[in-house]
Amino acid sequence: MTDTFTATIERSAVLADRLEAEPQNYRVLTGDRPTGALHLGHLFGSILERVRLQNTGVETFVIVADYQVITDRDSIGDVRRHVLNAVTDYLAAGIDPARTTIFTHSAVPSLNQLVLPFLSLVTEAELHRNPTVKAELADSHRALSGLLLTYPVHQAADILFCKGNLVPVGKDNAPHVEQTRVIARRFNERYAPVFPVPEVLLTAVPELPGLDGRKMSKSYGNTIALGMTADETAAAIRKARTDTDRRITFDPATRPGVSALLTTAAVCSGTTPEALADQIGDAGAGRLKQLTTEAVNGFLAEHRRRRAELAADEGYVLSVLRTGNATANAIGDATLAEVRTAMGTDY
Repeated sequence: MTDTFTATIERSAVLADRLEAEPQNYRVLTGDRPTGALHLGHLFGSILERVRLQNTGVETFVIVADYQVITDRDSIGDVRRHVLNAVTDYLAAGIDPARTTIFTHSAVPSLNQLVLPFLSLVTEAELHRNPTVKAELADSHRALSGLLLTYPVHQAADILFCKGNLVPVGKDNAPHVEQTRVIARRFNERYAPVFPVPEVLLTAVPELPGLDGRKMSKSYGNTIALGMTADETAAAIRKARTDTDRRITFDPATRPGVSALLTTAAVCSGTTPEALADQIGDAGAGRLKQLTTEAVNGFLAEHRRRRAELAADEGYVLSVLRTGNATANAIGDATLAEVRTAMGTDY
């Protein structure tokens, strides 16, 4: 473990305590790229954490980053449907539009205008070294585009347009926030102290594998989408590949399919994969899949009920998004005005 990451862990622990005592002093921005249906990994990996932060009194912003869909692909796809489905899932999960601002990337011109001055604050070498760029490029199997190369700068604009000062991430994503911290410091030193230098809040959220044991990803087709019905969920779990060993054990390295199902069932039922493996014993993969289906469908039952109600009222979902867009625009315009004044471009 590096000294830098050790320091990040220590700072994060202090921040967690401060957050509980003074939630009003923090502003959080998180979000998703609407490339398809949100899934169980999104729910456990980020959405429920957003609900928790919101409920502690932290001012929270959730960006549906529609412009960033084309970071690693040619087409933006059915982005409108994906955006509305994402907002529907946020609301169904407990995100409250009275306390959390939900908005789209493309609807806030002032946010995107920050990218230009921010680009002047980073070097090409820094962008090539950025772990966000490396990871996205490896997953895309494509040539490096200008948008992907500058992706960390766009992320910095997302966070800083609303003067976000706290970024909740898992331990693997903590280095991604460093570029935003660098940009904030350099702008403040070069022009005027406009931006907070955001801190990392390490979250201990579970990382769910996909149904095949790989990372849960829409591109792999191994997800349990939040919009699935109970029957569709059961069908997806039935198709999951396991192995011929009837004894169920938790061993992600050699039994990825079995272990993925155990992890999913455990997270949804509030236990451990090892305990479930012992419970199933020699009952085999059929019992494992049955138990996993029951756990997932039981856990998602209330989410699906609320989701169905919201999906039947698209007008309400759109109104939430438009109100959020208006709020984000007012904040972004004010920040951009400060930037122009600091740079001497307020004509």
